[in-house]
Amino acid sequence: MLLPRLPSATASPKHQLLEAAAEDSSSNSRHSVSEVGAASCLLTPSASPVEMVPEENGSTDRHRLEENGKPLDPTEWSIADVVNYFKEAGFPDQAKAFEDQEIDGKSLLLMKRNDVLTGLEIKLGPALKIYEYHIKVLQLHHFNNEATSC
Repeated sequence: MLLPRLPSATASPKHQLLEAAAEDSSSNSRHSVSEVGAASCLLTPSASPVEMVPEENGSTDRHRLEENGKPLDPTEWSIADVVNYFKEAGFPDQAKAFEDQEIDGKSLLLMKRNDVLTGLEIKLGPALKIYEYHIKVLQLHHFNNEATSC
């Protein structure tokens, strides 16, 4: 049995959180592999999930999914819902890119990091924040809920 590695006392709180999330992620992936054979639904792999760490324009309040009249499930979001989500999250200039590319909720949940960084034609700084603190969080929240409903 592997013992969990404790974060170092000299590491910053953000670094400790990232280390803990990486540890949780690796242990969760070991459990997922053994459960896939017995489960009726398959989990979608994701690139190194990390717990939410709020940053500038990176508010990751999960309650935001339940506000402003939007459906709770991002798969039900229209293009306008996606655009409004990013406007409310502090990215009004970048929200237009989602409209131009006709990104609805289902498309949003399928996006990869590279899609956001290169496919939307938005500046790198906002693109990184949009992916890490919003799209990835929505994906983790959605796919974790889907996995628990199996």
